[in-house]
Amino acid sequence: MLITAKPTQFQLRLPFPPSTKRTTFNPRRTIILNNNNEDTSNNNTASSYPPMRIKKNLHRKLYPGETIGITEEMRFIAMRLRNDTVFTPETTSTVQDDKDRVPDMWHPSMEGFIRFLVDNQLLFATLERIVDDSDNVSVVYFRKTRLERSEGIKKDLEWLKEDGAEIPNPSSPGITYAKYLEELAERSTPLFLSHFYNIHFSHISAGQVITKQVSEKLLEGKELEFCKWEGDVQELLKDVREKLNVLSEHWPRDVKKKCLAETRKSFRFLEQIVRLIIL
Repeated sequence: MLITAKPTQFQLRLPFPPSTKRTTFNPRRTIILNNNNEDTSNNNTASSYPPMRIKKNLHRKLYPGETIGITEEMRFIAMRLRNDTVFTPETTSTVQDDKDRVPDMWHPSMEGFIRFLVDNQLLFATLERIVDDSDNVSVVYFRKTRLERSEGIKKDLEWLKEDGAEIPNPSSPGITYAKYLEELAERSTPLFLSHFYNIHFSHISAGQVITKQVSEKLLEGKELEFCKWEGDVQELLKDVREKLNVLSEHWPRDVKKKCLAETRKSFRFLEQIVRLIIL
């Protein structure tokens, strides 16, 4: 016997009374479930909810030169310091037009110039010794850059001594900076390399200009070994700059900020040494 069952009526039971409405919020639209189990869009209902906040992908403001590398960031610091210091890149015209600020600028003394050379000899010798003696891979990376200056300055001092000049011991600015470099090399490689680069950059961009101008006044324009390099000095500096930029890619931002602070210290130290020329 074939038994047929009458279709039963299926009734949807909602978990809330049919006489009430429940509204759920969807980020794309607002849907109202009413007692007829129909979906309707109601823009007015959305107004009862607070506006949806879209989380923006905020980026911090980049430091000047950051997209290029740490050495470019340092260069921007040097540019800012140019107006505050006496001896900086492109200082020749600036100083000549600012005679009221430094009236004795272009009256260097031989005694002061020799002190300047002696302190620089100590400074570069300290840099080179730290690099040569270091077993840190990052520091060893900067051996034999052909930017070394200590031997060249030593020859200049020997020539001056033969010419009758008295060569003094290093003075306070040079000794203080040399000791600071030794302490820094023990404490932080990135900060030491910051000084390593800035000392060479400063001499190439400004120090040699000062040295040549003082030589014209005191030494009849003799070209000193201090201002001679084996090869194109700009290419040599570029090689050091590229190496430091590659290394700094692995440094945290807070370390780079400290390197920029050390850049300011470096130029302040160097300014004190240059001032020996006129003191």
